[in-house]
Amino acid sequence: MSRVLGFSLSAALLSASAMAAATQPGNGLEVEACRIAVLRNDFTIQVARSETVGSDTQLWLCSGDGFVTIPTDQIERFEQREIAVPQAPALPPANTPETLPKPQGKDSIQTLITGAASRYQIDPDFVTSVVKAESGFNSAAVSPKGAQGLMQLMPRTAATLGVGNPFDPASNVEAGTRYLRQLLDQYSGDAVKALAAYNAGSRRVEQYGGIPPYRETRSYVSRIIDDYNRKKLQQQAQSTAAPAGK
Repeated sequence: MSRVLGFSLSAALLSASAMAAATQPGNGLEVEACRIAVLRNDFTIQVARSETVGSDTQLWLCSGDGFVTIPTDQIERFEQREIAVPQAPALPPANTPETLPKPQGKDSIQTLITGAASRYQIDPDFVTSVVKAESGFNSAAVSPKGAQGLMQLMPRTAATLGVGNPFDPASNVEAGTRYLRQLLDQYSGDAVKALAAYNAGSRRVEQYGGIPPYRETRSYVSRIIDDYNRKKLQQQAQSTAAPAGK
């Protein structure tokens, strides 16, 4: 199974409206035990129930944070939640700042993102959307809470990840991407929970069983996934418009 975060266009159309959708069971639907929806691109989503709407399927999240709408033909199968998830291989050792390339502008920042995403097997477009939401590609950004650099690492998180200078773009992107990979593995590939934990902390995600009821965190998750999906829409449109054989 590929460990690349497989957000294909058809596999993760999570919109801001979906994230803010009502979470109470209704519409005469039977609430099922939590299951894992396995998509054709190996992306997984923990779902409480599902409903077929035309050619799409609405997957209601176990966390109670609304639903995602996915083309039915992109769902490979459903598995019971208690089924063991294959263990992810150990993460490669973190690179030291001395071994990382130094950026020379925005293009080089994208190069750093692409390199780190490849090492930690995440779609680089996904990491780019995280960096955009966190700092707007400003390597000197500091949040009111003290988060620093491109991927807005808190000092304690940066220290845990071995970052000596969080304002060094190479070190920051490497550590932030590594941390994102850890969260994706922790939540069995559930990107919604991983993003919520990146923003609000794993403790809050565990406390609330999903996205914490914080407006900032809900907006953050929606903004990243919406941005990611826009990239995929553009890529699909460009691919469709390209002459055959090009």
